Amino acid sequence: MQGLLGIGVLLLSAWLISENRKSVDLRYLSIGILVQLAVAFVFFQIPFISDMLLYMNVVVASIESATLEGSRFLFGYLGGGQEPFEVDNGSYLYLFAFRVLPNVVVFCVLIAVLWYWKILPAVVKAFGLILKKLLGVSGAVGTSAASTLFLGMVETPMIIRAYLARLTRSEFFTVMTCGMSTVAGSVMIIYASTLSSIIPGAIGHIIIGSVINIIGAIYISRIIVPEDGRPTDSDSFDDLGYSSTMDAITRGTQDGLKLVLNIAGMLLVIISLVALINGLLGTFSYMGVPLSMQMILGWVFSPLAWLIGIPWNESHVAGNLMGSKIVLNEMIAYIELANLGDSLSETSQLILLYALCGFANFGSLGILIGGLSTLVPDRKIDYLSLAPKSLISGNIVTFVTAAIVGLVARF
Repeated sequence: MQGLLGIGVLLLSAWLISENRKSVDLRYLSIGILVQLAVAFVFFQIPFISDMLLYMNVVVASIESATLEGSRFLFGYLGGGQEPFEVDNGSYLYLFAFRVLPNVVVFCVLIAVLWYWKILPAVVKAFGLILKKLLGVSGAVGTSAASTLFLGMVETPMIIRAYLARLTRSEFFTVMTCGMSTVAGSVMIIYASTLSSIIPGAIGHIIIGSVINIIGAIYISRIIVPEDGRPTDSDSFDDLGYSSTMDAITRGTQDGLKLVLNIAGMLLVIISLVALINGLLGTFSYMGVPLSMQMILGWVFSPLAWLIGIPWNESHVAGNLMGSKIVLNEMIAYIELANLGDSLSETSQLILLYALCGFANFGSLGILIGGLSTLVPDRKIDYLSLAPKSLISGNIVTFVTAAIVGLVARF
């Protein structure tokens, strides 16, 4: 009942901020929830499919092993090579910048190459067609939604840029919500590497989370901004413009390096700012314990953590992670989750993996607005008015998915 109550409260919240509550289609809402439940049940309760989640770790391990050869060549013992001196504790040499971030560059290249070879576009088209048949979305929206499995929130609108100006307001909001409620393929490898020590098959769960979130993003966005126009009729999308395999490798490398620098810079700044804020808050105390931003976020979000299925005695810690994801970003939250070790139960760790699986935070909001302002400047009124709502809808989507996973995983 706890998870069911959470789903009900979250959907009620979406309805309360709807632009037209009377136009909300309850039948469409019911279909969306049933599809999410069915997908979650298939992945968690069918042994063959569940085993595939664990097998996905082999893919991650293969990429990490291949990347390790390159990082050893570039960075020597800092990148995993032989140490030129005796080391008492090898974990001290496992440096995030030299052992984890290089995986992003390699993964970006793989995505670029597979896109040029038409493998990923075929997957996107197939998944987009399924979304169109199941949920009645237009071809443009279905294609955009499906592509969020592999591309970021700025790249995704690019593949339907020819149709962005013609999308209805509801479709435009769906595209924005899909971008905010999923994670790009290029950063999945980081999350999987970070969480592999506490959650087996982490990469499989992250992919499943994005799939379920796409379904949730479509019907939840229609609760907040109901369709009141004629959907855009198109099944095609623009190519990303790779001219050859070598061009895909080159541009993928460049994009990966930009992403790595952005990730490293954001982590440096955010962790430093959190430490600075905690230093200021630490001058005050509550029941003899110095205040911190984590403590305050835990108080604010602990009821929401309980609603999605976290036991109350763990809700303060979980609420802190959920708050960190929204205020800071999901990467910081995942790193904190991994560092908690056995402080949370296995079920709570799994629920939180799904609750944090999305880009819906204030930093991403700025990235989304910046990207759309370049791609479709004529729709400035729409994306500025819908952007704050996409932050809310993106988090509602991930929290509903987490509650559903909590329900299904307990069967």
